[in-house]
Amino acid sequence: MKKLALSLLCCLALTGGCLEQKLTFTSEPEGALVIVSDKEIGRTPITIDFTWYGDYDVIVRYPEKGYETISDHANISPRWWGYPPMDLFASVMPWKVSDKRYLHYKLKKLQLPNDETLIKRAEQMSDRNARAED
Repeated sequence: MKKLALSLLCCLALTGGCLEQKLTFTSEPEGALVIVSDKEIGRTPITIDFTWYGDYDVIVRYPEKGYETISDHANISPRWWGYPPMDLFASVMPWKVSDKRYLHYKLKKLQLPNDETLIKRAEQMSDRNARAED
């Protein structure tokens, strides 16, 4: 009986669980392009697997619909089981451990300057160029 219990315990320890890490990006409006650490991953809503905790550079853009681009710095820090020595136990537990993170971005409509503002800027630039040539 002891051999059977010991065998079951060993099998249980060797079959270890699974650590599932997911990162979901959403945006208002949906359909914005998401770029994570210089890699285009797709359009919102989108869920990706991630392996490493840490800092990620995130760009969310939707210029074709007239929205401003958002540049963000997301810090994904580990849960309690991600720190040593708990990370070792989390990887060999006989059940699945899930770490699901969510990042939501609300895009603003792109505000174009009116004609009067554009004319004033053009005049200022012209004046600067004229002074620089003198």
